[in-house]
Amino acid sequence: MIDCLDVARYFIVRAYEDGIEAEMTNMKVQKLLYYAQSLHLALYDEPLFDEEIQAWRYGPVCPPAYKFYSNFEANQLPIPNKEESLRSISDENKELLEEVWGYFGGYHAYRLSDMTHGEFPWKKARKGLPPQASSTEPIQRQDMKALGEQKLDVMERENPAYEPVMSEVLNDALNSESSTRVGKGEVRDWLNSLLD
Repeated sequence: MIDCLDVARYFIVRAYEDGIEAEMTNMKVQKLLYYAQSLHLALYDEPLFDEEIQAWRYGPVCPPAYKFYSNFEANQLPIPNKEESLRSISDENKELLEEVWGYFGGYHAYRLSDMTHGEFPWKKARKGLPPQASSTEPIQRQDMKALGEQKLDVMERENPAYEPVMSEVLNDALNSESSTRVGKGEVRDWLNSLLD
């Protein structure tokens, strides 16, 4: 497991590399941490980092990371030392963080906040509080995992390679001469045997 601040630094470094550092605010880092944690839970059934994520007014927040960057408010975050920041992140985790950045990094902080407000983990943790009410309720990891599974499905389907690959798989399946292929009438016979 890695520290939430290392994950935050990874995203800040990526923003500078992509030339969108002016958009990298504390709010945006918080939402990227939330999505990174959700996807990691979905893929590996364990958290990426141990720190809790809470259902604050403007969406999910990781309090230690928020506090660390709180002096910057809505201003651009400073670039961290790249070597130091990325040293503790495994290659496997870098791959995941790169996927998160590739999918969510182009969104503005307010758009990410709006997205999280429409998702069930944040809503469930807030337990019906009005939108402007303060809250420090934790977002449950099993809810983030379920959201991560949903996001992975959407990300996969939106990948440009998805449709051609699936078409090829279906064509191969339909055109194969497999010995396990279902013969004419077998499904009907099987269904009738269930009803007998």
